Parts: sequence; C-alpha cells; structure tokens
Amino acid sequence: MYRILSASKDTYITNKIINNSFRATDSNVGQASTLDLFKLYGESRSGSVENPIEISRLLVKFNLDPLRAITGSIFDISNSSFKASLRLSDIYGGQTTPSNFNIIVFPLSKSFDEGMGRNIVHYTDLDSSNFVTASVTSETPDIWYVTGANKQGLLGSDDIDIISSGNLSDGNGVVNLWRSQEFSTGEEDLLVDVTPIVSGILAGQIPDCGFRISYSGSEETDQKTRFVKRFSSRNTSDYSKKPSLIIQYNDALQDHHRAFFFDLSGSLFVNNYSRNELRNFVSGAANTEISGSNCMILRLVSGSSVSGTLFQKIVTASQYTIGSNAIDGIYSASFAISQFTASNDGEIRQSGSLGTEIQNANSASFTLVWTSLDESVVFLSSSMVANRSNRTSFNNESLRLVINITNLRPTYLKAEKYRFRVFVEDIDRELIAKKLPFYTKSEIFTSMYYRVRDSISGDIIIPFDKTGLSTLCSTDSDGMYFDLYMDSLQPGRLYTVDFLISGRNGDVTFTDVAAKFRVE
Repeated sequence: MYRILSASKDTYITNKIINNSFRATDSNVGQASTLDLFKLYGESRSGSVENPIEISRLLVKFNLDPLRAITGSIFDISNSSFKASLRLSDIYGGQTTPSNFNIIVFPLSKSFDEGMGRNIVHYTDLDSSNFVTASVTSETPDIWYVTGANKQGLLGSDDIDIISSGNLSDGNGVVNLWRSQEFSTGEEDLLVDVTPIVSGILAGQIPDCGFRISYSGSEETDQKTRFVKRFSSRNTSDYSKKPSLIIQYNDALQDHHRAFFFDLSGSLFVNNYSRNELRNFVSGAANTEISGSNCMILRLVSGSSVSGTLFQKIVTASQYTIGSNAIDGIYSASFAISQFTASNDGEIRQSGSLGTEIQNANSASFTLVWTSLDESVVFLSSSMVANRSNRTSFNNESLRLVINITNLRPTYLKAEKYRFRVFVEDIDRELIAKKLPFYTKSEIFTSMYYRVRDSISGDIIIPFDKTGLSTLCSTDSDGMYFDLYMDSLQPGRLYTVDFLISGRNGDVTFTDVAAKFRVE
C-alpha cells in the first residue's frame, strides 16, 4: 500500500514587525498559497529593542480517519514495513533563499484553526490561528501556552504546545518525538520520517493535532537572517505540491500455486467467500469458526500407493495475518518440498516416486486437500504443479514481455479503492497446440512493482518502492494484482501505470503499458 494523504489544514504564524511599529502577532494567513518559513535578525526596529528577531513557524494537520478505518484489519501500525513521511514541497520563485540550515518537526499538543487570512505582505487579516491564539471556540480563544506555539514538554503534559519526547509503550522508554532535516542549498523539499508520531496518534497515545515546523534550535535565536524558505500550502493550484503524508506499507499477498519450486519455501493460500464476503471456515455441528495459528491441515499427494509412486506431505495451515491482524476467510501454509528421495521431515515416500517424475518432466503434480485438524472435514481439494528451478548452460537474453491491465476502466471516483489485475505475456513462450478456444495464463513474477505517473506532465506520483515493498504486486493463480487508493491522486488528471520486474536480467522497466485513466 502506497497512499498519499493531503493536508486538511495548514498555515503559518509570525511575530513579524510591520512598518517598524508593531508586530503582526494577531494576523492570520490560513488561506495563503505558500507556507513561508523565515527568521529575520535586525531587519526592522521595534521600540527600544536593538536588532529584534522576527520569526515564523508552520502548522500542518492531516485527516487520519482513512488510516483509522483500516487499522486493526488490513493495516498494522506495529508492522516493520509501515512508514509515514511528512513532505512539504519547495517553491522557488526567484526569491532569496537561505542555505545550510536545519528544520525541526514537532507533534502539536494543541489544536489550531486554519483561519481565513491571506495577506502575506502587510499581514492585515486578523483571525486564529496566529502567534498568540491557537483556536477560538464559541468566541473563547484558546491561547498558546508560550507565544508562537513554543511551550514544549513530555507527552501527557497538559500545559504544552508541542511534544518533545514521550513513552509510547513500545518498550523503548522515553524517546525524542521530534524529527529534523538538514538543508544544504535551501531549495530541497522537506521529507522527514514521522512514523513514530503517526503510529502514536493512531494508537491514541499522541494527540491528533498535527505538526509544528520551524528552524531548529539556535537558528531561531542567533544573529543571522534566514529569509525565506517557502513551501507550497494546501491552497496551491498544483495538487502534487500540496503538503502530504506518505503512507508506505507492505500488504502484498503472494500465492505460489503457479510459482512453486522444489527446494524453495513457498506459500499457498485458500479463500472462503460467503455472499461475496470473506468469512472463516466453520466445522462441526456447532459451526465452530476455523481461526488462529495452525488451525488447518494441508495434505499434498502425488502418485498413488497402488502404482508404488505415492508421495505425501502434511503441513499445518493458519489464518492469514497482515502484520498482527488476522484476516477473515484467508488461510495459508508456507513450506518447502525437497526434490530428492531422502527425507527426514516426516514426508511419506515410496522409493524413487517423486525423483523419477521430476527427472522426467522437471516438475511434479500434486493434489492439495485442505481439511480440519482431525481431517474429518474437507474444505477444498485442488491441484498444483511444482517445478524444478530453471537451469541453462548460460542464457543472458532478456525476456520479451507484454503487460496489460485486464480490468482497467477509463475513470474512477476519488473515494474508490480499486484492484487492478495485471496480465503478463511472454511472447517467446513455447505454445502447445490445443483445441480452440483455450485460455492463456499470465506469467507470474513475484518481484514485480507498479508506479503511477501523470500522463501529461510525466511527474511520478507513486514511485517504485523496492525497499519498503509498498508497491510490490500481489500474486495468485490468475497473475498479479495491486490495490490503488484513488484519493492519492488529483481529480481531473490523466494517469498511467508503469511496471518494474526484478529478475535474472536485473531491473526491467515497462513504460509502454496501455494503462491510462482519470480520477473524478
């Protein structure tokens, strides 16, 4: 899962001196198209104060309800593959830009209002939030504990604006909850890992108030001017530049029914649908649900005892989990099958039974029987072919593949989550003559990744993710597939899907896929 959440509100607060006479501490710029981060030293006069300091700080909030809706089911915030990144896009418009500085990000402990102000020249629009006030409820202002949202402290304190550290009950004790990034040229985007903060919010441990972003430490108080680091706000017309929270999570399900190899561990899955919904198997007169670890038996049988070619392997199967979350109606078993006749893993063999078949055909067929633990109830009988690994004297030629999305629609709604089915044809594959009509099966690639590009501008919206595996395609008996959340994409734009396959020829990218669609 690769998902992009856009900011639900943002603004910046400032104590800038206007016309050398007063500070704009009550001004609001919530509707401005930019988020301006600056620090001025001695650039204005303010009464008797010599070399006054003027600063701004950014406030950004995201609606995490889409993540809450799937947390505890298909999304596990404790899984090691989960990553959340805060991104602000730089806007360079020819202005003077500081260099060699650091930006720090804190989780907010107090909620803020975005406000309706937009004047960023004279700061004449009055509203909350501002440098003094965080929000207003029923005409009652909620004041920052320290102006500029600058009272920091330990998670759980009731008198702070930002959270500097805390104990998230993960066994690590008290840890820093701020994040920072160094900027060399000053033209870089902000991109920081905020996984502990987001997971803490979703777990109900950290207040869901958003982030405060500012220059780091002494860079707000030293004798140097830093004007101006400018980011795009959520009010910009360029959707791809809006502040975003990038969610990466490996939820790929890879079934090896058609990609099982001897001497290599693989996973087999079985699904149970009732009235088009995934539901657990039931067993016995009491309709006891089959759930948890090691709750089923999978028996693999090849040959027969009558002909003296019997091979059997019995393994336990479990309810499938994504992270620590058990998924209703999906079960899996992971194991390996040795191609050699000698066995010490409890397999039942007759002399030469499996080895002879593999030697003759480079493969072996198996009947699969999924049963209750006492094998009194059969849930499904199916078949599988296990293959010997591809062996050649030396072959370094690239595969010639044609890739299609078989269920592509021209348009999708922004609220949709859609499953794309991917079909891959090897045009050099040897075809066996059959009576028409016949069904051509997709090639299976367990290291296939997708990305999404803006078809007009060429901008990459969702990149290939080979590290976190958040764009790894799932596999099943029909080929590959992946789920795409359309709220990650800007409505009205035309998008295309590319693929990358990692394999014996390295990484091969396919950009000529006929896969274009719009989001409405």
